[in-house]
Amino acid sequence: MTDLQQSDETGPVIAPVQPVDESGLCPVDPAYTNVLRISIALGWLPVAVGATIADILVMPRIDGPYGLLTAAAWLFATLAIVVFPARRYAHIGYAMGRDDLRVARGFLFRTDTIVPFVRVQHIDVGQGPVERRYGLSHLVVHTSGTHNSMVILPGLPSDMVAAMRETIRHHIQSDFA
Repeated sequence: MTDLQQSDETGPVIAPVQPVDESGLCPVDPAYTNVLRISIALGWLPVAVGATIADILVMPRIDGPYGLLTAAAWLFATLAIVVFPARRYAHIGYAMGRDDLRVARGFLFRTDTIVPFVRVQHIDVGQGPVERRYGLSHLVVHTSGTHNSMVILPGLPSDMVAAMRETIRHHIQSDFA
């Protein structure tokens, strides 16, 4: 999914194959919506099952509206699984320049973070079981300072995240050499 071009000064440069939107940002991998759907389903499943059990055990004793809790819980779970992942995917993007990483996310509350490589303390690559299933990882960039000192870029192919980590690592080494 990436083209790696060798640069003499700063190490490999990552040129995304994906289209860039009007703000100059590359979208994350489309499989990230599946990761989000499964994660949301795993989070809502206990709530929906608990509501169903409460509906079965409690509502007959208090003469409450039988089935209302079950219907509401499963409706909200279904909406969350169907609607939110596509919306979240559509509102996250990144751009990796020669000297910085830009990550923008959010719909109502938009956050656009630019991390200069000279402020990077260390880099982590993470991968949960659902991400692993889809061949995705997330890049965690730790910066100096306390406010917003950690920037997470989820939903990228594992090979691309590894290449980004190496580019940032190479840049950090050349800054301190």
